[in-house]
Amino acid sequence: MDLKTFTNLPFYIKLAAVLFSLFAIGYLVIIAKEILSPLIFSCLFSILLLPLARFFEFKIRLPRSAASMLAVLLLLSVIGGLIYVIGSQIADLAKDWPEFQAQISRSLWEFRGWVQDNLHVTRGKQLRVVNTAANKVLSPDTAAVGATVLSLSSILLFLVFTFIYSFFFLLYRSLIMKFLESVFLKENKTMVHEIIEQVQFMIRKYIIGLMIEMGIVAVGVSIVFSVLGVRYAILLGLIAGLFNVIPYIGIFTALIISAVVTLGTSPDSTKVIWVMVTLAVTHLVDSNVLLPLVVGSKVRINALITVLGVVIGEMFWGIPGMFLSIPVIAALKIIFDRVESLQPWGIILGDEEKKQNKLATKLMVRNKKVNVESN
Repeated sequence: MDLKTFTNLPFYIKLAAVLFSLFAIGYLVIIAKEILSPLIFSCLFSILLLPLARFFEFKIRLPRSAASMLAVLLLLSVIGGLIYVIGSQIADLAKDWPEFQAQISRSLWEFRGWVQDNLHVTRGKQLRVVNTAANKVLSPDTAAVGATVLSLSSILLFLVFTFIYSFFFLLYRSLIMKFLESVFLKENKTMVHEIIEQVQFMIRKYIIGLMIEMGIVAVGVSIVFSVLGVRYAILLGLIAGLFNVIPYIGIFTALIISAVVTLGTSPDSTKVIWVMVTLAVTHLVDSNVLLPLVVGSKVRINALITVLGVVIGEMFWGIPGMFLSIPVIAALKIIFDRVESLQPWGIILGDEEKKQNKLATKLMVRNKKVNVESN
């Protein structure tokens, strides 16, 4: 069936075909998580490392295999250093775990007393409610905890395959490019090549901007927490920077973790309030200043699609899906904006203000032409 015949079909048949295709693609994406997740991470890493690999290959005159391997090893060393810093901070927190538990118990006891005095709910009733909720969460009927907590071996295996795939993407990049160009018709070869180059450029800029934004947030939060006298300020700053990659949900999660750690390591409850205020202000500054300035406005995704993408990514792949949702949507938007038949989907993914400015510009140009012709 050609495109013209499909277009002439009744609406309910086209709708059924589209829904069936979406469900089939979604099902395949879910069951192929173990393969697709490291592949997409590797694709993003290889796009990020491509200029570095080209530098080693063409400027230093290394073989492509050596240049690709060296670029991957440099990225691995950076990630390893970050993991070492976070691990050392977590190890320090583990040493203070008994003190942490005791402080949390005291704080919860004081909070239950406040609830009893002000809301007239006895401590016993509060404890029964908490135990009932905990039993539901930890019951064998629900696998929420087991599904979200990954073993160390699984994480290491995931990282190993990710870096192996990244090396092969860099090594066989010419072959992959020829394959993508040959899939489409010859008259579309130039457009396909332009789309691939544009996607690589924009995704690279997007990832670099996110990394700079993440670093600024991590350093800023660490400095403010250190000034406030919060323990494990570096760890909490790194958590805020890493989780900031996940829009909206990430900073809220970092706020909860920081508040709990501060509550368990400091008897001063006012520090918890200042920690929450700091992260709330950080989110406002990041959303309104850092994101447009550092990440840029070339690939802007509206808030509705951002939240939906994060939720759907978590439903499909859990935490990796939440991290991958925004880069994948950004790549899709670039493709949609470049292909004429898919431009309506690029509009719904993009920022409304940007589209309105473009529309206003077109209307101004059209009005000028009309005025000139009338004169």
